[in-house]
Amino acid sequence: MVARALWALLAALRAGWCLLPQSGYLHPDEFFQAPEVMAGDILNLQVYYPWEFLSSSPCRTVVFPLMTSGITYWLIKSLQQLDICSSCINSYTLLVSPRLLFTIFSFILDYSVYRLASFWGADPWKALVLLAGSYVTLVFYTRTFTNTLEGLLFALLMVLVSSKKPSGSSAEPTSSSLIGVITTAGFFNRPTFLAFALMPLLYWASLIVDSQKSIKTLINHFLKFILCACFTAFVFITADTFYFTSISLDNLYSTNKSSLFDVIVQLHDKMVVTPFNFLSYNLNPHNLALHGTHPRVTHFTVNGVMLFGILHILAIGAGFKMLKKYVHQLMLVRWCYRGPPGLLYSEGSPTLLLFYFVPLAFLSLFSHQEPRFLIPLILPLVLLSASPNRAVKWKLLIVLFNLLGALLFGCLHQGGLIPCLFHLEQLIHSPASSSHPRHYTLLFAHTYMPPRSLLNIKQTDMHVEIIDMAGAGEETLCQTVEQRASNSTCSDCHIFIVIPGTVRATITKCGVSFKNETLIFPHLSMEDPPQIPVLSSGNWRSQLGLYILELNRDHQTL
Repeated sequence: MVARALWALLAALRAGWCLLPQSGYLHPDEFFQAPEVMAGDILNLQVYYPWEFLSSSPCRTVVFPLMTSGITYWLIKSLQQLDICSSCINSYTLLVSPRLLFTIFSFILDYSVYRLASFWGADPWKALVLLAGSYVTLVFYTRTFTNTLEGLLFALLMVLVSSKKPSGSSAEPTSSSLIGVITTAGFFNRPTFLAFALMPLLYWASLIVDSQKSIKTLINHFLKFILCACFTAFVFITADTFYFTSISLDNLYSTNKSSLFDVIVQLHDKMVVTPFNFLSYNLNPHNLALHGTHPRVTHFTVNGVMLFGILHILAIGAGFKMLKKYVHQLMLVRWCYRGPPGLLYSEGSPTLLLFYFVPLAFLSLFSHQEPRFLIPLILPLVLLSASPNRAVKWKLLIVLFNLLGALLFGCLHQGGLIPCLFHLEQLIHSPASSSHPRHYTLLFAHTYMPPRSLLNIKQTDMHVEIIDMAGAGEETLCQTVEQRASNSTCSDCHIFIVIPGTVRATITKCGVSFKNETLIFPHLSMEDPPQIPVLSSGNWRSQLGLYILELNRDHQTL
């Protein structure tokens, strides 16, 4: 009963924290791989389209963005058009509505853990508490990442390949069609899904081969899988082709009264297969270097620990013990008639360890390694860790680790940028601004890329200019600020500079003054971290804050 109550409390925390909302900004991809694109397409807001969604280089399928952020934005747009909610579209709903849908979807993980626990010899409620209490679930699985969808599809795939007969033995999987659909959908969402799907698919295939006496039934299973996979691929390719090539059926048929065959030929010529473009780009070491290169062992030694803490370390220990055991057994039975125990036929820790480490090994082959790439592995890890007498003595360490992770990534990390955009949206759309139009220049320096959609500016509105200076140096930053300050052609221009407190001193060297400043707390920039001696002084709040500085154009220079 205690475990059930604790899970319910953590589940309520997950939903409530999403609505609060979380202020931490994990990575630009949480905005620029779905919400930002859909806000431009559906709500006609000013946005920044990432290169992956440009027709010249389509590397991301549009199907999942449409099914997630697209649906939520269409819903709030419809509510506003029907006058059910006069101001449904604002920075809060633009941020929270897609996150809320992902938070609802995140309970697929909980369902999967509950279904899988008995099959893999784990305690269901112990596993659920480990899952719900992990900051990975609380933070990453409530954000609009493609990695989040990858984790949910991986969970569903594990459920489909894991089934038991009433007697308790493994049953023959009967969901070949669904397995084909999910595998293909996961591949189009992120081609790296194949790394996660490999072991479940091999496990599924081994169960089918082992349980079938008839070659006809065996072929029937694989035929269903292939046909459904091909149909799913056709749906994704068709949707992406229409989206990225901006063609419509009316245009195709109206061109010289084309026949159906001509239409198919035209579609084939314009066909867009986003996973192949994704792989072509990411298999090029030069392209990966543009996004950052890491040692091949980063996932094993850093990212796994950063996400899962002691559970990852215990899994590594269990993996070495398993390897040592099976190598020893292999050497003992090498000369015997019977072979060594098959890992794929085991219904416990050995197979779960493979489900965890095989994807980890494949992802480690790439030089670009980010922690979020590993979040789907939380499912086999909690099942492994919830087996009897495992990880009990580490309870306090697990709780402290996840509290720290939730605080760091859910609140502190780039935590001032989203509240800053909320503040600027209210300022831009204030009654004073509406009655007397003003021009705003918003300059962001040393922050993550700001999602323009949260400012709620229509594409037809030209009174707001957004400049993202990223990590520009002092000279470049000062030159840009001075140019905007000395612009005499705009009489009613308001210039705001958004910059972390750790580099605020840079602006004071630019020879400009400010008539207003707002400090948003907390904000932790790992690219410009605060210095420990400064934090111990009375200036710690400034170091852990984000400044919104309004330029004083009446006194341009000091």
